[in-house]
This record gives sequence, structure tokens and C-alpha cells, in this order.
Amino acid sequence: MLQIGVSGHQLTAQERDWLQHDACAGVVLFARNFASRAQVAELTQSIREAAPRPQLISVDQEGGRVQRFRDGYTVLPALQGFDALYREDADAALALAREHAWLMASEIRATGIDLSFAPVIDLGRGNRAIGNRAFSDDPQIVAAFARAYVEGMHEAGMAATLKHFPGHGSIPEDTHFDVAVDDRSLDAMRATDLIPFRAGIAAGADAVMMAHIIYPQTAPEPAGYSPRWIGEILRGEMGFRGVVFSDDIGMAGAHSVGGVKARIDAHLDAGCDVVLVCHPQMVEEALRAMEGRSANTMALTGLMGRGALGWDALLADGRRDAAQARLGHVRESAVDAGLQSGAINVGDVA
Repeated sequence: MLQIGVSGHQLTAQERDWLQHDACAGVVLFARNFASRAQVAELTQSIREAAPRPQLISVDQEGGRVQRFRDGYTVLPALQGFDALYREDADAALALAREHAWLMASEIRATGIDLSFAPVIDLGRGNRAIGNRAFSDDPQIVAAFARAYVEGMHEAGMAATLKHFPGHGSIPEDTHFDVAVDDRSLDAMRATDLIPFRAGIAAGADAVMMAHIIYPQTAPEPAGYSPRWIGEILRGEMGFRGVVFSDDIGMAGAHSVGGVKARIDAHLDAGCDVVLVCHPQMVEEALRAMEGRSANTMALTGLMGRGALGWDALLADGRRDAAQARLGHVRESAVDAGLQSGAINVGDVA
């Protein structure tokens, strides 16, 4: 199955045609698709009306520098700001992370969107793409936040997606632009980066997004192309039974197997359930690449959002006001500490 990107604030005739394809399971929205809260709600509704089957509509609304929708939405602090709070008062920090998750997910659900790809549970160890998107450099602390964040998203009726498996934080290269190789052993990964993923899975996370990183001591190909990482380790050893997403196949880290068809085939053959085709200029070729492959788009129904309040009800909910006030202190502390701006601007891909 594919989740595709569209080009602007409204669907084009060609994009409406794409939604008719049996392999199209949904749409990923970006800042280029956003002008206002009302506009993006209309776009979301038009996607649902144009498609002959349910569509999973997603976005990256993590907070910090990766927040696609801003005007009319809470300015969410980057996750790194929670680390210092945890070291002062762990219980209070975890409760606040649950509120961050609930607030983020509630606003996205009120817009009519099913899923924000969150939380990031990579370790904050100097990766240029992750930066202050990570909770901490300590795997046990990240594991605690993973549990709290999954709980908060579930309270808002949103499925949780752990990313980027098996861990994107411990090498410097950014897979949007570079081939990335992490030469640690599997045992070293089990003792560090995999700890938060185990915690998130145990907390009931519904999906996992793969990293475009090669871990040559475990498998020769990037993790999203690897039957060993997906089938043997994630599903076999770690017992994950949810949905596995690729990361965007337009990223440089995905180019190693060849063109669009080769990337799609490699992900699906390795065990990914959904391949992200975020760049609209790649969608036509991607849909052609799916001809002859079976695609059960209904398998994503478990990720559809549940119980959205709508904006009027959410604006009247005192929990939103309280969460905004409490998170404002996190954001102010992060700005004071120089944590809120990122090393790079990840733009329209995450």
C-alpha cells in the first residue's frame, strides 16, 4: 500500500485520479498543504469524498521545528526540552509529556486528520535530522517518555507511531540528504536504541516507522529494506503486531536499491505494510509500480482516528487551556537553553 503526498491547498484533477487507485491507502500532508485551519479541514474532507474507500490522512505534527500546521494551532515545544524537567521531577515531566501528546493529537483529530507520525523515540546523540526532536540521549529516559506519549495520544483517540526503527539518533548523517551507516552490533543496539522501542511496543503503540539507515553488522541493506530487521527482530524478537511504515522513499537514504519501483518493491518484500511517497512528482510512477501487487488498504482501518471532538468542543475544553499554559513554560525554558531551534530545517519531509 502507498500513502502519497499532494501538491497544494486543494486537490488537482490528477490527484483525485490517484485516489481511485486500489493501492492508494491515504495521504500525508505537509506545510505546503496548509493555509489555515478551515482550509486544511476542507482539504481533508475533499480527500475522503474523492476516494472510493477509507483513506488514512496523516501529518508530522511533533512540535518544535517539525510542526506542519501552525496558525491556529498550539505552538508545541520540541521534545528535547523535557529532558531537563525529567532530571528534576520525573513524574511531573512524564505527566507533561502526556499532555503534550494529548494536546497535539486532539488538535489534529479536531481537524479531521487521523494520525500524526509521533512520537520520535530516537536517542538524542547528535544526528542532524533528529536534533532536538529527541527526548533525551538516555535510552531509559526515552523509554519512559515513549510510554507516556503513547498513553497521551491514545487518550485523544489517535494511534501512536514509533519512529525511526531501529534508531536514527546515534550517528550524525541525515538520511534526507546522505547515505547513513551505523556500524554498531545488534547487541549494542539492544542495549541502547532498541530500549525505547520495546517500551513503546509494550505500551500499545500501533505503528512503527523504519529508518533509512544501514546497520551492516545486522543486515546489509537499510532497515526499511531488511527482512531481518522487520521480520526477525521487530516482529519476531520484539513481538510487534502493528503496522510498519517506510520512511519517505524520496529521501537520499532510500536510493540505494534503485528507482521508484525498486524502492517500493524492496520495502514491501521486506515486510513494510505502507510505503510513503511524499513527493507528488513521484506518485504517478509509484502507482504504476504497484500494478500486479495485492494491496489491502482496509488493513489500515485500525489507525483511523477515533472520537474527534471538533474544534468548537476542543476550544471549550479546559484541559486544552491548562495544557497550553503548562507547555508554555517548557517552551520558554527551551528557548532560554537554546534548545528550540534546530540544527537544520527539515522542511517538508521527516
